[in-house]
Amino acid sequence: MSNVHFMSLSVEWATPQSLFDELDREFHFTLDPCATAENAKCTKFYTKWDDGLSKDWSRETVFMNPPYGREIGDWMAKAYKESLKGAKVVCLIPSRTDTRWWHEFVMKAKEIRFIKGRVKFGGHKNSAPFPSAIVVFEKGEHDR
Repeated sequence: MSNVHFMSLSVEWATPQSLFDELDREFHFTLDPCATAENAKCTKFYTKWDDGLSKDWSRETVFMNPPYGREIGDWMAKAYKESLKGAKVVCLIPSRTDTRWWHEFVMKAKEIRFIKGRVKFGGHKNSAPFPSAIVVFEKGEHDR
């Protein structure tokens, strides 16, 4: 198996159901824009083929666990911009405080919750090799 296969497998990390359930009790999600038919967390969801980046989320309460590859910056930009239009977007992301997308978008969030320990993502035997955070974007909270 080539390195490309390893890379493509590593960008999708299925959300643990218990973590989603805890957040859903608090936020009452209506959209999962980064899903597959098998792992969608909301009744309304977009798959890679639907291209969630091209859709309007402005009237939604969004749970977003984006692909963790190079395109994560595009997803974080989308989450921030959609929150300015009225969406509430809650993101489960790797805590990569050294990246450009973290400083350009995450630091404008209403709230950042660092997860204690490492998340054990669905389908994986061991915990993730990286720390994670929950980031909440909401209109009117971006002036810090």
